[in-house]
Amino acid sequence: MKKLIRSLGLLLSLVALTVIVSACGSKPLSERNVYQTDKQSKTITWGVKADTRLFGLLDTKDGKIKGFEVDLAKALTKQMLGKDAKAKFIQVTSSTRMPMLKNGNIDAIIATMTNTPERRKQVTFSNTYFYAGQSLLVKRGSSIKNVKDLNREKGTVLGVVGSDSVENVAKVAPNAKVLQLTDYAQAMTALKSGQGQALTTDNGILYGMSVQNPGYEVTGGTFVSEPYGIAMDKNQTPFRNATNRALTELRDNGTYDKLLHKWFHNVKGFDYKEAAKE
Repeated sequence: MKKLIRSLGLLLSLVALTVIVSACGSKPLSERNVYQTDKQSKTITWGVKADTRLFGLLDTKDGKIKGFEVDLAKALTKQMLGKDAKAKFIQVTSSTRMPMLKNGNIDAIIATMTNTPERRKQVTFSNTYFYAGQSLLVKRGSSIKNVKDLNREKGTVLGVVGSDSVENVAKVAPNAKVLQLTDYAQAMTALKSGQGQALTTDNGILYGMSVQNPGYEVTGGTFVSEPYGIAMDKNQTPFRNATNRALTELRDNGTYDKLLHKWFHNVKGFDYKEAAKE
């Protein structure tokens, strides 16, 4: 009988422990200290694009995501947590990156995400790590030379769901029609098939698409500033502070410039000085 009671006691203790552990694990993101957890695990989980050439693109040969933002995230991880720290990457899109951050699937977003007042209502941003500007990608020889031409010709502009680019075009070219696709790969396919006269997003992304598609070019200059920042939950002040310190250190020790040159040195018309603005 005593043996049975001891067994039942042990079982109840295990159940209680499981409940406690489960409760801790289900703690909402707003109550977690992400930076402290990352320091203990020596790992930062980043949300990155996998469809955006130069910034984050899936290499089908080895199954790894590669690009400027991926390399910058790796450098930031080691700068923040030590040389033996590891960066973990999870693929996001413009429409999934915010929910995944809020759900705690990722610690931070480094995925061509523009720092805007509207987004700052939901998340906080690091200092700028890439100063982009919105532009247009068109087929060479197109009559569309700038955003005003889209407005005059009442053309169709292509964009991506979850990006603010289409909204920006609507403000300066209200006569233009809008077609939003799931990702940039689909948007480029739509442009090639004639579903739209121009594709709009940040010039950094468009440069990558023009490199991959020589028959298309970036045109019209920039009509909206699009400073990229690393997004994290509003309550993660220690993580934000550590990220900003690391960004400054990478700029000071030359790592940032090396990464920028590695990924953009062969992009025609790329302005290093503009992109590196803080």
